[in-house]
This record gives sequence, structure tokens and C-alpha cells, in this order.
Amino acid sequence: MTDASASTGFLAEDEVSAARACALTDAGAAWLLDVREGYEWEAGHAPAAHHIPLGELGARQHELPEDQQILVICRSGARSRMVTDALNEANYPAANVEGGMGSWQAAGGPVQRDDGTPGAIV
Repeated sequence: MTDASASTGFLAEDEVSAARACALTDAGAAWLLDVREGYEWEAGHAPAAHHIPLGELGARQHELPEDQQILVICRSGARSRMVTDALNEANYPAANVEGGMGSWQAAGGPVQRDDGTPGAIV
């Protein structure tokens, strides 16, 4: 495998491009974690994403899968970088989505609201 560890099936790197994140998410090969605030999520998010705001992550850590590749995303990549580092230290298979939701959308990733209508990145 070129982008995953042969022994675990998880990504070897701790950062992936938005295009790669879109492909992994579409294939069901990754669990997308959106750590943005509620108002950011409501404005628009990736349809397959799971929303746990950064400030709630400690209390909701039990919701994270331990046996799936986790891709962490925020608006620009800064908050998700911090979360990725913390998750990796806690032995979760996590990788940051480089450039965040802006890059996700630029790579052709869908952005929608909870009701399925087109969303925006704020």
C-alpha cells in the first residue's frame, strides 16, 4: 500500500489532501470528523461528516471509532490539526484534512445543510 500502513490498513501519514479525503470518505474507507462550531456546521458540512465540536470532544470521545481511519476537518485546517495531534497521541488512527472545508469544497467535495440543501462555508 502506498498511502496506508500494510499492517493496519490505516493511513501512514497524519495529513491528507482534501481530494484524497473526499475519495476515502466516498469509498467508506474513513470516518470524517468535523470539529467546527455549531453555527459553522449548520451553514454547511460534508454530508458524511460526524459533528463533534472541538470544545465537546473530550466529553464525547466515546463516540469516536477506534477501528476506523478518522479524518479530521475544520474550516481551514488549524483546529483539526490540533485535534489530529491529540487523537494520534491517544492512539486513534487520525489524519488532518489539509486546508479544511475550503479545500474540501474546492476539491469537489459536497457541502450541504442538514436539510440537504446546498450549504456554505463560514
